Amino acid sequence: MDNHYLTSLFAPDSIVVFAGAVPTAEAPGTPQAQTLVAALKAQPFGGSLAFLDIHTSGTLADLAQTRADLAIIALPPEDVAAALEVAGRIKCRSALVVSSGINATQAAELHRVAKRHGMHLLGPNCMGFQSPRRGLNASVAGPLATPGHLALVSQSGALTASILDWAKQNAVGFSTVVSLGPNTAVDLAQVLDYLANDAHTHSIVVYMEGISDARRFMSALRAAANAKPVVVLKAGHKAGGNKAAQTHSGTIVGSDDVFDSALRRAGAVRVHSFVQLFSAAKCLASRYRAVGKRLAVVTNGGGPGVLAADWISEIDLELGTLSPASVAALRPQLPPLATLADLVDLSEDATPAHYLAAVKAASTDPQVDGVLVIHSPKGGCDAAAIAAALAEFMPHTTKPLLTCWMGDASVIDARTLLNAAAIPTFRTPEAAVGAFGNIAAFYQNQRLLQQTPPPLSALAQPDIEGARLLIESVLTERRKVLTEMESKALLAAFHIPVTKTVLARSANEAMMIATQLGYPVALKIDSPDVSHKSDVDGVALNIANAVGVRDSYNDMVALVARQMPQARINGVTVQNMARHKRGREIYIGLVTDDPFGPVIAFGAGGTMIELLNDRAMELPPLNQFLARSLIERSRVAETLGEWRGASPVDMHALEQVLMRVSEMVCALPQLREMDINPIIVDASGAVAVDARIVIDHSPVGHSGRGQSYQHLAILPYPAHYEHVWPLRGGGQYAVRPIRPDDAQMLQDLVRGLSAESRYFRYVSMLSELPPSMLSRFALMDYDREMALVAVFKERVVTDDGSITETERILGVSRFITNPDSTSCEFSLVVADAYSGRGLGSRLMLSIMEVAREKGLSEIEGLVLANNPGMLKLMRGLGFTVKPFAEDPNFRLVAHAL
Repeated sequence: MDNHYLTSLFAPDSIVVFAGAVPTAEAPGTPQAQTLVAALKAQPFGGSLAFLDIHTSGTLADLAQTRADLAIIALPPEDVAAALEVAGRIKCRSALVVSSGINATQAAELHRVAKRHGMHLLGPNCMGFQSPRRGLNASVAGPLATPGHLALVSQSGALTASILDWAKQNAVGFSTVVSLGPNTAVDLAQVLDYLANDAHTHSIVVYMEGISDARRFMSALRAAANAKPVVVLKAGHKAGGNKAAQTHSGTIVGSDDVFDSALRRAGAVRVHSFVQLFSAAKCLASRYRAVGKRLAVVTNGGGPGVLAADWISEIDLELGTLSPASVAALRPQLPPLATLADLVDLSEDATPAHYLAAVKAASTDPQVDGVLVIHSPKGGCDAAAIAAALAEFMPHTTKPLLTCWMGDASVIDARTLLNAAAIPTFRTPEAAVGAFGNIAAFYQNQRLLQQTPPPLSALAQPDIEGARLLIESVLTERRKVLTEMESKALLAAFHIPVTKTVLARSANEAMMIATQLGYPVALKIDSPDVSHKSDVDGVALNIANAVGVRDSYNDMVALVARQMPQARINGVTVQNMARHKRGREIYIGLVTDDPFGPVIAFGAGGTMIELLNDRAMELPPLNQFLARSLIERSRVAETLGEWRGASPVDMHALEQVLMRVSEMVCALPQLREMDINPIIVDASGAVAVDARIVIDHSPVGHSGRGQSYQHLAILPYPAHYEHVWPLRGGGQYAVRPIRPDDAQMLQDLVRGLSAESRYFRYVSMLSELPPSMLSRFALMDYDREMALVAVFKERVVTDDGSITETERILGVSRFITNPDSTSCEFSLVVADAYSGRGLGSRLMLSIMEVAREKGLSEIEGLVLANNPGMLKLMRGLGFTVKPFAEDPNFRLVAHAL
């Protein structure tokens, strides 16, 4: 409940400005200083604002009288370090450096100065930030934006200025605008973390060019997108494919595809153009949240309506049609020529009353998730009156309402009315439909965000130790590419079905092995230097007898040796032909992306994999929901049901293979690339016919053992923290990490607390947690933040004699890592009815153990001075209790870990 650590930066009460001498006509200062000072003075700032000159005479004792939350520095590069040093000495909590032309070496020195003084540094080489609600324009990005609830974070100064200019003309207001430079200390992840906690920010727009730390970025983005809609425009689309890749997956999966997958998993929405970013901003400014993808179209002209319907189909949305009951109720209210079959075409005779009736019907219809209203200029039709009717109706609908007023001069007044009412309006049907697509994508991605799979599923335990021994033996031989047999052995250790494969080193061995396995068989060249066997005639299928095996063996070895003289040939593998009637060929792959780490790919397999270029991706870990979602996003998914006379495939078996691959990725950080291609899947199950795996030593700082999962961008659910404890007075309870689906039980706990207990925990008289706070408390990254819940299972006998089991949360302990990354702040709450039964001590000891395992050195917290029960518990656990300098009503309790 305390202020965010970046509050002193983005919402300061006092500011000191270093801009040289206060600019005058004779000494105007640097261009940045001129612009900045003018921007700061252009409107009244609610706090105190002072200007300092580091070159004036005086002592530090004089300067010490100047205290400020934020220091703003706009000086030539050679003076910035000195100003930052002064800011640190007068105890500024944060600093903003707007100066340009500072290189990476100079920036690193500024970072060291700021860190030494405990300051949060935004910059250098950035355009600053704006806080319109506070009347603060600490930027050189143009006039202060209109206050609103949309936040903008941009890694491009030019784009920041362009968006602000556009917003002025489109009635879009901002809560916060932040322009990040290339060498800033306060990075994108930290800004997102601040905005996620900012009550005045309802939605966030991000323009980004790159990230350095995927774990921190994903953690902050997931937290932000869980609390409010986030739309991202990313520049730098890289071409797919890695020239040095040794698998199909590495060839066809590009880094931009991985970024798409990461944003989707984080619950954010990605747009691909500047125009789409503006469209998304319009919708987000209206706080729309769709719960589906069925868009109804209300129009007064068939042509524009058909264009909208075509684009709905093109981007995989659905045309929302009115239910029979809605049609029956609406038809008497419309002109005689109106049609309601699919589009709601009001005809050229449409009046404001007709539009309003149709929009009301669509907004209340259960078959519709959003409404697009299209108006084409018609003689005698008042476009502004229709807009006014929609503006009046707007507060009475919870579904997204978008408009497209076609034309130009005749609809200017109408667009002005719609903008003023915060109804998104577009010039073309396609743009409006695309904007709704962003809203629908947000809803779909939120479902992915809520998934927190454990590293291992509930399936049979894999032989992880055996898999590690296999990898270590290959690395000991200074090899990185596993043979087919080694690759299949690794898959088998994780219970992935594979075809029986035996290596033959001569034609005679091949004949004997084939006879034992049974015909027909397949022969494949075994060489660590051959990436794709079929490319060098290294595969022979459906061999029916011993003579065929002998001839195929000899021909294959000779052909491969001729085409790749340098290749080391171990021999030829012999395996049974997969007997799957009407089986579909699938591939499952793995690539390692910089910076997101391992990514699982799925699509159509076989020899034409690159040509088909069918790829859907997901970041591990996976559960069944995520595995099914991954399959559904691929093009080959259309063939997995009943298809051209073939029975539907065993989808459960395919999902299990994906979850097993996810287990491999989580447990084995040495994996770099992997192809399981093809996997033959049909109604009877799935089997891996061929596999190729590339490995390397574990990343720096990761031993390959233990539970750190440092190679993953998203931490799995930490199931190893689950423990069962006896409850004093009888019974037992489980202590485990919180899950997103615990939100309702958490709310029930808060509602059941006494008013005093709620005040002691939240320093507020709230009776329940607001939705944004509830979602933020229930979903976390399990890395920088952790919450443990004490869960009690109750058995209740119902009236009919059956027994039902319900769960209750009895208490919660949590910590959040401080910005110094060495200490953390804790909180604790226990249900009143279970106070004094050992729950508080157990929850605190458990959360301290987690913090200790994370490498933190100290845990601290604030306790109200009039909360004797909590203070007694803290002293009993060995915490030191001290007065809190900033507020005498609190005590600071701390414990070394």
